Amino acid sequence: MKVKRFGKNLMVAVKIIAAVLMCVYMWGCGDTYYDWEDRRSSRRVVGFVDDSLVMVGDIRCWTKYEETILAMSDEDLGSGCGHTRLCVYNYRVQEDGPRWCDSLDNTRDESTLIGQMTDSIVWGGNVPESIKMWKLGEKPHERKLRKIVEGCSVAFKANSIKQWLGGTFIVRGDNSLDAGGDSCQYAVLDTNAKLITYKRLDDGLKWIKQCDDVRTWGDDVYCVILDDEGENSLVLKNESVVIPAPREFAIGGFWGDMIKLSGNICSINSDKITCSDVIWYGNELKFYRNDEVVVEY
Repeated sequence: MKVKRFGKNLMVAVKIIAAVLMCVYMWGCGDTYYDWEDRRSSRRVVGFVDDSLVMVGDIRCWTKYEETILAMSDEDLGSGCGHTRLCVYNYRVQEDGPRWCDSLDNTRDESTLIGQMTDSIVWGGNVPESIKMWKLGEKPHERKLRKIVEGCSVAFKANSIKQWLGGTFIVRGDNSLDAGGDSCQYAVLDTNAKLITYKRLDDGLKWIKQCDDVRTWGDDVYCVILDDEGENSLVLKNESVVIPAPREFAIGGFWGDMIKLSGNICSINSDKITCSDVIWYGNELKFYRNDEVVVEY
């Protein structure tokens, strides 16, 4: 009887060991964990607050591992980035560091900072399903959106959200304003109602098809039309009023309440554009005056 019992126990033990070995070598059978890099990556300008402050975002990247019992190293299960950080710097006067910074230490998602929405709010998320909004000095929050399609059938993924008529926001995709057929050309986002409505341009707005960037101040629609070859770009108000620009420019657009004309960061007040003497070329966190770096972070 003892021999039989020993044999049964031995068989059970062998099966357990075999299962453990199979688990270890095939799947790891350990806990998963995330190894975060110490350094931050992908620093980029995400918006201009005013004529002296710039918003900068960056991220930290991670690798996901699963602990293994017998293997010499843990198994790599993939990688990504998150811990998004938003900072504010002075871009006219060199300072020791940022005026303000805050980071999202509990996220493994880098979709929080896609673009500038207002002078102090940046947006992200998976619009039109939901939108993330991060206002300076506050924590970001996410709102689920209800989508309506009016008079068009093919929606688009958002790459621009800016201020629009009646306290709403205009949402655009890549070349969506010029889309033909029954494709949706723009959308109106009502953040209070948590509603996004996709549309085609009506007769009163068909003129903005030519705009490379568009937003409103009050009841007036402002448009930037770019000529990237001849530097004959212009700023247009309400279809027919040309706002004189203090310099020729080939690229540019609206950044919050500021407007960028090639490398110049400018303000627009009472239909007068005034540009700073600081130049930002758009590819790094350096600002120039008379071809010399005056601010670098």
